[in-house]
Amino acid sequence: MSNTIEVKLPDIGDFEQVEVIEVLVKPGDRIEAEESLITLESDKATMEIPSPRAGKVRELLVKVGDRISQGAPILMLEPSEPAQIRPTPSKAPVSEAVRGNADLQTDLLVLGGGPGGYTAAFRAADLGKRVVLVERYADLGGVCLNVGCIPSKALLHAADVINEAREMAAMGVSFGPPKVDIEQLRASKERVVRRLTGGLAQLAKQRKVERVTGFGRFESPNRLAVEGTEGSLSIAFTDAIIACGSSAVKIPGFPNDDPRLIDSTGALALQDVPKRMLILGGGIIGLEMATVYATLGSEIDIVELQENLIPGCDPDLVRPLYKRIKKHYRQIMLSTKVTDIQAQKQGLKVSFEGKQAPDKPQLYDRVLVAVGRSPNGRWINAEAAGVEVDERGFIPVDAHMRTNVPNIYAIGDVVG
Repeated sequence: MSNTIEVKLPDIGDFEQVEVIEVLVKPGDRIEAEESLITLESDKATMEIPSPRAGKVRELLVKVGDRISQGAPILMLEPSEPAQIRPTPSKAPVSEAVRGNADLQTDLLVLGGGPGGYTAAFRAADLGKRVVLVERYADLGGVCLNVGCIPSKALLHAADVINEAREMAAMGVSFGPPKVDIEQLRASKERVVRRLTGGLAQLAKQRKVERVTGFGRFESPNRLAVEGTEGSLSIAFTDAIIACGSSAVKIPGFPNDDPRLIDSTGALALQDVPKRMLILGGGIIGLEMATVYATLGSEIDIVELQENLIPGCDPDLVRPLYKRIKKHYRQIMLSTKVTDIQAQKQGLKVSFEGKQAPDKPQLYDRVLVAVGRSPNGRWINAEAAGVEVDERGFIPVDAHMRTNVPNIYAIGDVVG
């Protein structure tokens, strides 16, 4: 027993006498570092306590029903490896401004208020940490809630009702043509979004998560600068979670400053219903927007570089979908790519090449580019914190979402 160590309950925040509700290991088990040992339950949350080392469990010192506090022994462990010293992160030169006092000091900084970021912030606050959540936009929820999944599903629901009413004619039940008030439809979609973002704001307030609105960039492994509409401030932190998400891909050489060339955010804004619309990309986002705009009255063309819609999906699933939707759209061009888009007064003139390319350029009122998203890892000055970012903007992490810098983690789209 001379080489055994006593594993104790670490600092889990402002909790005393927390109940053990589950013991996840038993004597004789071999466990890995960070593997969960026990589950605790407080009046705020449940939490699993990980092992600090890999090794073999020799003796359990707690049981279900025990109430323990910080420093209480959990078990005796025979380590299978020597203690590892966590590497010191590489640091960029620190400016004189960084050496001064920060405007805010926090235990945990979360950069990004999307589904990953706000969930992590709320969980950490439940565990007793002081949390600052930095989000560049005024509302929490990120792309998914504000300009992605939620508004798209709201519009798809409206489209589904219209299409279902239309299809009832085959059963002898006919309705008149729908009268769509585009202003009211847009307002209804925005009400759905506001209701959910308002709920998140209330949850953050209840948990005392401090929100900072602005664009965050690292200055060091323990400091972030935020530029907002009301000026700039600096935040010093012990640990950080990067949850800065991704952005819609813009194709170089296209007239990306022309308002008629839109991404998914522009499509969901529902400014109007164009007569002719090209969807560039036959993935999920492109097909969702095709459904909405076709139902509202647009003539839709879809162009996809790959030989099937929804690349990567099982072709046996895509085949019946393709058979169903192709009769609703003007044309679906597979194994075809857009080579050029010219902005003209009367519309966007698009040239194609490939297996199903038209013989001549086509003119569209709007073109939606839905060819994917790229991570925002290169926007946040991660190198100042010593965080590795690959050439595409992804941040590499281990199985526990830790970056190469021990106190900085990354989650969500930015890690792929």
